[in-house]
Amino acid sequence: MAGSKQKKVMIAVNESKESDHALRWALDHVVQPADEVVILHVQPVPQLYAGGDGLVGFYVAPDLLSSMKLHQEQVTAMILENAKKICEESQINATTLVIIGDPRDAICEAVEKIHADLLVVGSHGYGAIKRAFLGSVSDYCAHRSKCPVLVVKKTDRL
Repeated sequence: MAGSKQKKVMIAVNESKESDHALRWALDHVVQPADEVVILHVQPVPQLYAGGDGLVGFYVAPDLLSSMKLHQEQVTAMILENAKKICEESQINATTLVIIGDPRDAICEAVEKIHADLLVVGSHGYGAIKRAFLGSVSDYCAHRSKCPVLVVKKTDRL
């Protein structure tokens, strides 16, 4: 991505050390000072129902829902504060974006919405079996994103 053309770079972050590594790597190796950087965090939708048939559920008190929402907002604020600090250390200005939903779909939709030129995501380095059970956000985005995707893999130094 060499050259002087300004890019719009979206960097997806979460609470993991792999995410911090991907952000730092992108800022050190890809992002130029003139680029527009958007830090994206996706809050998962709270899972309120249990049961294989989707019909079994339980009542959740409004206070518990409020508490869960407040906790998610606090975690999101900490994640974005950390990401902004990392950007400031690299002397890169960045804006933030928070979306609630499934990270796979939300990231790809955000890429389209802001017309990103590049998406940067970290990788947990799961093997084939863990990926099959847990899924891989980076793999999903690499196959479905409307822009190039840079997957920054975990290293032994993390």
